Amino acid sequence: MKLVKFDGFPFVEGGVTAAKGFSASGVHCGIRANKSKKDLGLLLADHDCAAAGVYTLNKVKGAPIAVTREHIADGSCRGVIVNSGIANTCNADGVEKAEGMCRIAARATGLPEKSFAVASTGVIGQPLPLEPVQGSIEALVQALSPANHTDFASAIMTTDTVCKEVAVEFTLSGKTCHIGGCAKGSGMIMPNMATMLCFLTTDAAIDSVLLQLALKRVVDETFNMVSVDGDTSTNDTVLLLASGDAGNAKIISQEEDFRIFTDALYVVLMNLSRMIAADGEGATKLLECVVTGACDKNQARIVAKSVINSSLLKAAMFGADANWGRVLCAIGYADTEVEINLVDVTFASENGAIAVCKGGAGIDFSEETAKEILSADEIKILVNLNDGEKNATAWGCDLTYDYVRINGDYRS
Repeated sequence: MKLVKFDGFPFVEGGVTAAKGFSASGVHCGIRANKSKKDLGLLLADHDCAAAGVYTLNKVKGAPIAVTREHIADGSCRGVIVNSGIANTCNADGVEKAEGMCRIAARATGLPEKSFAVASTGVIGQPLPLEPVQGSIEALVQALSPANHTDFASAIMTTDTVCKEVAVEFTLSGKTCHIGGCAKGSGMIMPNMATMLCFLTTDAAIDSVLLQLALKRVVDETFNMVSVDGDTSTNDTVLLLASGDAGNAKIISQEEDFRIFTDALYVVLMNLSRMIAADGEGATKLLECVVTGACDKNQARIVAKSVINSSLLKAAMFGADANWGRVLCAIGYADTEVEINLVDVTFASENGAIAVCKGGAGIDFSEETAKEILSADEIKILVNLNDGEKNATAWGCDLTYDYVRINGDYRS
């Protein structure tokens, strides 16, 4: 899929190591039976970094979240160790195993245990063996390099079919800066505060409190507006590390440089969000619901998310069926007040656009033209509430036969 470009934020290569001061690696250690899939990753900074994190709101949380929260509570972090295949969630020894992963990384690098964050993704309720981690840590450390960002991005994948990496370049106080990252997520996606897993780095110098503020704001506009299947993961985590190696004047207030930094972060996270939605389990189409004319931002977000969450609408998009009534139905049960008799709906894609609903009622349109529009790989569902000036965008995917097939044998 194509990346969405913004003026002033050109894309660059390097993913999570595009920023100065970071190295990464990924190997197959044996947690996953398939030897062709990497399952252990390490991200390491040259020195301590400012750190920010955002996590799932699911009441059932993976043990790595508790350990990571404790380790970066002072706003600093040096590295991240992560595994795929097993989520380390709902296990009696979960925290012990998460701490053990940090300990293994710390001993191999000669750094303090609490300087590491930890994350896991995969099957819930299955004990996590540390022997494969211990047995592969030396190779993992030896492979550390800015060039190995894709190995790290591969190591966090589960049912993902593609690596998800994005990095941009921008300028702060005359200095060239970067933000880059990688994410994993294909199923069990309706984030509350984060996505499945996402790791981000920047070489911009920024106060850790402002780093957390920027991350939270942008996650709310991006990852929190993605849904593949309506399930919120137990392990959702987004981590952002700032090395400060770009040499810009440190951002210590919410002025122009903070705005530029936040905009750059948005470009990265918005594109990663689109990648996650497009790579939804069994998906054939990326859906984007753009809500305009809302009375406030919250209303716009709730409506956009409700539409993108509708299983009936997702199934209709799979079949290229312009069943616009399913859009209004989803708006009608959204947890916000909407004047339905003001709502307009249009379907659009690279094949054109067609209005299907005006003032909450159907209008004449060509079913053949609509089917051609909805047969594209990326579809926009444009909803105008005609009740204000606020807007929001949510991303999702169609619902296909393959979604059931993939989740019917996820553990095998």
